[in-house]
Amino acid sequence: MIDEINNNYQKILDRINIACKKSNRDPNSVKLIAICKRQPALKINQSINLGIHNFGENRIQDAYNRWSRCSRLEMKGFNLSFVGPLQTNKSENAIKLFDEIQSLDRIKLAKSLSKSQEKLNRRIKYMIQVNTGKEEQKSGIPPNEVENFIKTCRNNYGLNITGLMCIPPVNENPALHFAFMQRFYKRNELESLSMGMSNDYDKAIEFGATHIRLGSALFGSRLEKEEEY
Repeated sequence: MIDEINNNYQKILDRINIACKKSNRDPNSVKLIAICKRQPALKINQSINLGIHNFGENRIQDAYNRWSRCSRLEMKGFNLSFVGPLQTNKSENAIKLFDEIQSLDRIKLAKSLSKSQEKLNRRIKYMIQVNTGKEEQKSGIPPNEVENFIKTCRNNYGLNITGLMCIPPVNENPALHFAFMQRFYKRNELESLSMGMSNDYDKAIEFGATHIRLGSALFGSRLEKEEEY
């Protein structure tokens, strides 16, 4: 298991370097977020030993089970990102635990997060999830509403909007969606662009991704269900 993760990590670094060379970028400008979904603690601990300190979770309860025993001091230097659908009744718990939420996708959630961060006196970073494929079954702001949504979240709700996130449709060329996101990202002078997962992250880097979200490419296969902690 340890050798598998070591080998996977080296392959990822090699692909990042190649993609950055193609696009004339510094490899250090790309942040690898290790997605913990249904991964055992042993694998996550090994990734920490390799120097990975950015982790992503897509369920609040699983994240609490995994990370809530760690104090803020113990987590110094680590960054936790929430990358899944977020219910409004979980806003407070999300802000307590995470440093960044990448899946802000509706006004109702923006209102709830604003109230929760005021209550907790804790401000974190937010990315807006963009539904680039306009898929009915997928969360995200429609592309034609993104810029107004950014302004509303900042001006009306005091949210620190730092970037955009997308998950392209499975059966479409991701490069088309990455190119679209890159234009939005540059036009709005944002600092973060989260796109690219295990099967397409090198292409995302070529289109300016600052964050790539990798699960199976790093950890290998998942467990059938989350571990008990």
